Amino acid sequence: MERVFPYISVMVNNGSLSYDHSKDGRWTELAGCTADFRNRDHDTFLAVRYSRGRLTVMTDLEDKNEWKNCIDITGVRLPTGYYFGASAGTGDLSDNHDIISMKLFQLMVEHTPDEENIDWTKIEPSVNFLKSPKDNVDDPTGNFRSGPLTGWRVFLLLLCALLGIIVCAVVGAVVFQKRQERNKRFY
Repeated sequence: MERVFPYISVMVNNGSLSYDHSKDGRWTELAGCTADFRNRDHDTFLAVRYSRGRLTVMTDLEDKNEWKNCIDITGVRLPTGYYFGASAGTGDLSDNHDIISMKLFQLMVEHTPDEENIDWTKIEPSVNFLKSPKDNVDDPTGNFRSGPLTGWRVFLLLLCALLGIIVCAVVGAVVFQKRQERNKRFY
């Protein structure tokens, strides 16, 4: 799937993974979405919520106080007693991000009897996910496995481009010929 930047991505790490800046973290990304917050005349907002193994990210980019779903992942296990961090890594791009404020709230939820016996400070960050982040690894040819331009798609793209060039050439020739006829003078 092609990314459109600016892009919000989520990864869960227990310290064993590293973020690959050259691939924009695709190897470790669990989910992500495009968030066009650049050059706005108003503040944009991001809400991150983690409750009962579910991590959700919502955005309000239009200043309408309407939250739109960005990311929703279940099966996330995060320990308590750690820190919340935000990063604005831009890779080769140059961009400016200002985090004006962060408001953190502790959610009070009822736990099942099994969850009551868990020491949440000692669990390891993890995700019970159907697809492993390793499935996002690039293939040896340098193309992303789920890359959109393979086989028939490349052929159809080239065919459409060729037809477009032919149509432009014919229209250009007709317009040129009409102008030449209009500019003829009889002496």
